[in-house]
Amino acid sequence: MSRHVVVTGASSGIGAACARAFSAGGDRLSLGARRTERLPAVVDGAFCHQLDVTDQASVATFVESSIAANGPIDVLVNNAGLARGTEQIATGTGEAWREMIETNVLGLLEVTRRVLPHMVENGGGHVVVIGSIAGHKAYVGGGVYCGSKRALQPICEAIRMETLGKNVRVTSVDPGMVDTEFSVVRFRGDEEKAQKVYEGTRPLVADDVAECVLFAANRPAHVNLDNILVMPTDQANPYFVHRES
Repeated sequence: MSRHVVVTGASSGIGAACARAFSAGGDRLSLGARRTERLPAVVDGAFCHQLDVTDQASVATFVESSIAANGPIDVLVNNAGLARGTEQIATGTGEAWREMIETNVLGLLEVTRRVLPHMVENGGGHVVVIGSIAGHKAYVGGGVYCGSKRALQPICEAIRMETLGKNVRVTSVDPGMVDTEFSVVRFRGDEEKAQKVYEGTRPLVADDVAECVLFAANRPAHVNLDNILVMPTDQANPYFVHRES
């Protein structure tokens, strides 16, 4: 049976790959992002709508419009998120920190709190969170980003407990290095600096992560994959990356 799948941050990278993966299986898609001009090209025929997860009114309108277009939400893929800069704690200004926390933590909470009641009312659903290896291992210059991703772990655990018996599944998919626009965003459009992150190694690509999301969503209703940690073969943790010389 066709599901209604909502994807946030769907204009590129992992979000777009997740949208394409679900669409290939015949699911109905509602896609949200700030860069709305990119959305129609992601999945032909998908419902597309502007979404800024840091804006409560934007989130409310997006969720309501998605339900009006495609019916009750069966799967929510909380993908919207970002890293910004590599400021260390002692020398940071706070601006980038607030942006990351407001997007990665508060934005995810805002979308989820709007969707969960509908899932419970309609007999269940699946909340998928795109986390990161950064939520498991910190690194220099990434303390706040790592903290924002670490916060998602207890949030997911709490949702599981708070919806127990309501047929709601919660899965966190936590990738290591993925070659997307992630580093371009982190380095504020510096393509050359961003590409050096992946130089000489074999990172994951967005489709690798989307396959994990789809696998979790396609398990039988009584099976919940709490956490999937997926890493490139060439990466052991944020510090240990094999690179060809």
